[in-house]
Amino acid sequence: MKKILLSAIVLLCAIGAGAQDRYQFAQRDTLALNLNIYEATPGSETTFQGQEKPLILFVVGGGFVTMAYGDYVYDWFDTLNANGYTVISVDYRQGMKGYKKGPGLSGLLKASDQFSLSQQMAVEDLFAAVQFLIDKREELGVNPDNIVLAGSSAGAITVLAAEYELVNGRVEGLPEGFNFRGVMSFAGGIISTSGSPDYPAKPCPTLLLHGTADGAVAYKKMGALGRGIWGSDSLADKLKKVGADYCIYRYLNRTHDVAAYMEAAWPLEKEFLEKSVILGARRVIDATIDDSSLPSWGNITTDDIY
Repeated sequence: MKKILLSAIVLLCAIGAGAQDRYQFAQRDTLALNLNIYEATPGSETTFQGQEKPLILFVVGGGFVTMAYGDYVYDWFDTLNANGYTVISVDYRQGMKGYKKGPGLSGLLKASDQFSLSQQMAVEDLFAAVQFLIDKREELGVNPDNIVLAGSSAGAITVLAAEYELVNGRVEGLPEGFNFRGVMSFAGGIISTSGSPDYPAKPCPTLLLHGTADGAVAYKKMGALGRGIWGSDSLADKLKKVGADYCIYRYLNRTHDVAAYMEAAWPLEKEFLEKSVILGARRVIDATIDDSSLPSWGNITTDDIY
C-alpha cells in the first residue's frame, strides 16, 4: 500500500503549471540538466520595506530516485509568485536510481556510501546551476547575490549540504565571499560518512521544518560508526552552538508528510523570508506544532523507496 501511495505522489510530476522559461545549465554524460524559471506575478510586490525580495532556488525531493514534482509543489510556486518571489527549480542527478540495498553490515555500509555519493552529486549539480545564474545574470534578469535555497526531502538534504559545504570552504569557482541569503528545509538533514557534520562558523539563516515521527529522513539522527543522516533536530543543536540564526518547527507525531508542507507552512516561510532574510533580524525560534488539521499522506519510509 505504501509503495502505491509513493508511486501516486511521484506520478503527480506530470501535473502542474508549466515553466515560463527553461534553460540547460549542465550536461552530465548523456543527461541534460535544466532549470525552470517561474517569474513573480506581474504587478506583485517584489520588494519588502524597500528591499528586493530574494530569488527562491528550489530542489524537489524524490529519494534521489526521481524528481517528484506535483500539485503540492506547483501550488506553492503560485503562492510565491503571487507574493512577488521568482522561483527557479533545478534538475539534479539521481544517485539512488536503480540501487538495491544488499544484506547485512556490508550492505548497510555500501548503502551509506551510495547515499553520501547521491548527496554529493546533487550538491555539485546545484552549484553548477548557481554558477550558470551568475554567468547569465544579465541575460536572465536575476540577482544571484540574493538567493534563498529551498528543498523538500532529498532536495532538503541537498540544500542543507550545499550550505554546509560552502561554510566549510569546500566549494570552488564562486565569487569570493559568496553565500546564500537563507535556506529553507522541508524534512531534510545532512548525510555524512565521516562523523558529525559540525559547523565551523555560522551559516546563513536557516528554516527547518520536520515531522517528529519521520521514517524516511531521520528527524534526529540515524546511523552508526560515524555514518548516517543528521536530521533537523540534530542540526538545530549544531546551529545553536555556533550562534546561528535559525527557526525550527517540529511537527508533533507527523511523518514524512512535512516534506510536502511548503504551501501549508507558507505563513511561517513568509515570516522567515521577510524578517530573517530580507530585514536580517536576529531570530531564533524553536517551536512544536500539534495540528490535526494538517494534511497527511501516510507514513512513507526508506523501505518504501528502495
